[in-house]
Amino acid sequence: MLTKRIRQIHENSRGTYGSPRVHAALQAEGVRVAKKRVARLMKEAGLRGVSRRKRPSTTVSGDTGRPVPDLVDRDFTASGPGELWVADITYVPTQEGYLCLAVVIDAYSRKVVGWEMAGHLRSELVLEALNMATGQREPEETVHHSDQGSQYTAIAFGERCKAEGVRPSMGSRGDCYDNAMCESFFATLECELIERDTLASQSEARLSVFEFIEGWYNPERLRSGIGYQSPNHYEEEYHSRDHSHSAEPHSLVAA
Repeated sequence: MLTKRIRQIHENSRGTYGSPRVHAALQAEGVRVAKKRVARLMKEAGLRGVSRRKRPSTTVSGDTGRPVPDLVDRDFTASGPGELWVADITYVPTQEGYLCLAVVIDAYSRKVVGWEMAGHLRSELVLEALNMATGQREPEETVHHSDQGSQYTAIAFGERCKAEGVRPSMGSRGDCYDNAMCESFFATLECELIERDTLASQSEARLSVFEFIEGWYNPERLRSGIGYQSPNHYEEEYHSRDHSHSAEPHSLVAA
């Protein structure tokens, strides 16, 4: 029965999918059904997705360090993994106080390739996220795009980028649209995890974020901007294709 399968897909998404992603999941299974019918059946079954809210800013512009050029100019275009990374920081609230989460996201697939959590906003936070990304990806002239937060303008961060073959890029000050892809990921994290669960401790928050990123978001979570595929699957498709000819770059939206 279609409603039963819709309910299973919604449950497997941790109760987060609305009708567009449920419809995409059904299509991936070979089920031919109209979007409007999926929406109607979900409404009749009392199923609904989660919605996003605006998050607080973590940007503290640095007076020390020298901002670098904007190499992206709001164009999150990549023809394959490892060409462009976007990075940012958000807060994760717990009953023991806030933790800070820094991420590095591959713009091609939306995959979180580096992340770190800490109880501070010092430059070590973003350095550890960068270390994880470079350990996984072995970058060659990869562009690393962020805001002008003091963590990213720190001399130590610039030196690490140079040593790892990463080209730093920064958007204009105080403009969330200059890093829309990270904003989109954080909005997903907040509405699908942070706003739905009360995290009692910082250790629980670390485990929950780990499970969200590595157990759900990267391998399973469907992203509309990459054709309703998961980041891992989208990269697997890329690597399975014959790259004897140069692929045409395609523009990626922030969804």
